[in-house]
Amino acid sequence: MKSSAARAAAVVCLAGALGGCTLVGGSSDNAQGPVTVTLVTHDSFDAPQEVLDAFEKQSGIKIVVQKSGDAGALTNKLVLTKANPIGDVAYGVDSTFASRALGEGVFEPYTSPEADRGPQRYAVDQEHRLSAVDLGDVCVNIDTGYFAGKGLTPPASFEDLADPKYKDLLVVENPATSSPGLAFLFATIAKYGETAWPDYWTRLKENGVKSVSGWEEAYTQQFSGSSGKGPRPIVVSYASSPAAEIGQDGKSRSKALLDTCYRQVEYAGVLAGGKQADKARKVIDFLLSQQFQVTVAQKMYVYPSRQGVELPPGWAQVAPLPDKAASLTPDQVQAGREKWIGQWRSLLEG
Repeated sequence: MKSSAARAAAVVCLAGALGGCTLVGGSSDNAQGPVTVTLVTHDSFDAPQEVLDAFEKQSGIKIVVQKSGDAGALTNKLVLTKANPIGDVAYGVDSTFASRALGEGVFEPYTSPEADRGPQRYAVDQEHRLSAVDLGDVCVNIDTGYFAGKGLTPPASFEDLADPKYKDLLVVENPATSSPGLAFLFATIAKYGETAWPDYWTRLKENGVKSVSGWEEAYTQQFSGSSGKGPRPIVVSYASSPAAEIGQDGKSRSKALLDTCYRQVEYAGVLAGGKQADKARKVIDFLLSQQFQVTVAQKMYVYPSRQGVELPPGWAQVAPLPDKAASLTPDQVQAGREKWIGQWRSLLEG
């Protein structure tokens, strides 16, 4: 984690005491009291309260956080309520669901002045309706202690996961109900192609893969390398997950298999038809700012989209960002997502 001194410096900067640290606009809006902007987000959203308070003091905008399930549930809710938006800005729609939200007209165009600091690398549409806030690449994780204790060479690739010597060791999330589960399905499609991936999943099923509804159950209950000490030493999680398992010796008890990763980006956007569109744009600027971006790794265990943001100690060693994570184009995802989920369910649940 970042030192308390570093966090304090960020908060001082946010407060506007130093001229070069201004986030958005001036403080003239404060005269009438703060304006409330509702941020609709996923359940994993976590920002230091002092950072939110400092933003409110500097900008005159009070962010009210409304959590709405995981990325899939969040997207569904935004689509269903688009005629009467439940907030002003949304954060947490990721690259597995972005095409659906864009296709449904959930967001309005906005190009933040902060976007050219790195987020533009992950743009998904020419109208800039979504701005990349963070990366959370989905990868297979292993409990290194389990394999060391068994004297068993750990898996390293997709093919290894179907090897009988790893039978009944893998737990995955259902792609119909889970964002990381969907990302892992996409990773296998990117690896094996749109016609051959079902054969791969048939082999995984024969090798005893277990599917659960979501990440929380998979990682904290089924995975042996987490606090839950579950029965399975291989799980679909994130490239950054090993950073959460660092012990007193500075080593992690888990490892991400970087050859199994899928690039998952989380976005924020101004909700079309929201009541506070102008202020919502300033919230987007805040989410892309240095002051917020320094918190995303330490609070939400994801990588900042902004370039040049320092990561917590140990991340470079135990949670490196994959160099070549797999990906599908937004058009591929939009065209194939529902069909692929249906095929997966027939294979695994039929």
